Amino acid sequence: MPIFEYVCDKCKNEFEVIVFKDDEPSCPVCGDKNPTKKMSSFGFSVGFKFKASSSGSDSGSGCSTCGSSNCSTCH
Repeated sequence: MPIFEYVCDKCKNEFEVIVFKDDEPSCPVCGDKNPTKKMSSFGFSVGFKFKASSSGSDSGSGCSTCGSSNCSTCH
């Protein structure tokens, strides 16, 4: 049962919720059915890799740990 962190776009409430298979979370304050999932600190602490690319291409020169082109930033 994963716990996800969300922020409500309507009222800006930040909350956590256990999400089951086909559940769709809603804001517990205003009831908005379209909250935005936040990047959780849990993902970083257990080593999930997150890759964001604005160009959509991968140059292959990134660090094997974090994807940075400058490994001095993570080592």
